[in-house]
Amino acid sequence: MLCSPALFEWIQAEPALGDRVRFSFRQVEIFWAIMTTGSVTKAAALLKTSQPTVSREIARFEHVLGLKLFERTQARLQPTAQGLSLFEEVKTSYYGLERIHNAAQSIKNFQTSLSIACLPAFSQSLLPYVCGRFINAYPDVNINITPQESPLLEEWMTAQRHDFGLTENSETPAGTRCENVFTGDEVCVLPPNHPLCSKKVITPQDLASINMVSLSGQDPYRIILDRILTDAQVKCRTVIETHSAAAVCFFVQQNVGVGIINPLTALSFADQTVCMRRFSVSIPFSINLITPLYRPQTSVATSFINELKLCADDLHQQLRTLLA
Repeated sequence: MLCSPALFEWIQAEPALGDRVRFSFRQVEIFWAIMTTGSVTKAAALLKTSQPTVSREIARFEHVLGLKLFERTQARLQPTAQGLSLFEEVKTSYYGLERIHNAAQSIKNFQTSLSIACLPAFSQSLLPYVCGRFINAYPDVNINITPQESPLLEEWMTAQRHDFGLTENSETPAGTRCENVFTGDEVCVLPPNHPLCSKKVITPQDLASINMVSLSGQDPYRIILDRILTDAQVKCRTVIETHSAAAVCFFVQQNVGVGIINPLTALSFADQTVCMRRFSVSIPFSINLITPLYRPQTSVATSFINELKLCADDLHQQLRTLLA
């Protein structure tokens, strides 16, 4: 129980002998319970004690203070004007205690929560893998993942809105630091019975007249791929365009065509009837970690980032093994 400065004026009474007598916080708590519930019976139930104890302690409280806080009428306690005045101070103290409790809870929640902004592809490939391992070690942590495309993602990080962000953009947004955590190349995904699955490396020439499931025409990786095919004088048939690498894989699963996508999404489908092969021309793919400069990094965020880097290394090794 915490008391306001004004309430502390009541803590010391001046008996006739001049000795100072302090009342207990338990007595204040009992007084508050009686005033709040309206009866000794309910106060005893609230405080998990007996009615005689409540009656005895409130009588001692009145004696120490030299105040008559209640009128006793027909075994009931009716607050006096003095009792009501004191209760105003006690309420202030309890409200202050509640504010401290709420503040502590907020601090605790801040320490056990994690806010991540990322490109949509990472919420479907990298982060599920990381979270699966992290939550086993930190079961009480709440993780909020917000998928967002660039450049809004970078704007959010500049505004210090998240503990960290994951992007493919290598430029460092204002008010942040940027660190590379994964580098690889785009890969080719094919239906499992496709003739090209017999090859370890797919070339642009292999894609001639092949049905393609492609990212949208404005996607940076699609633009690079189109340039590679044009330089190789290869014409393929784009039968499906979509904004999502995961969607490309779903179409590939249904034998719609062949796709060129990022290696992490491809890896997440590699055991789901999708064949993954190297592409002979490098289309670089990277993941960069953005951390805000002016948002304190919690121990939870630090631990998650460490796990993220370990997982990125593991995934890189898995890719090397599967594409060997």
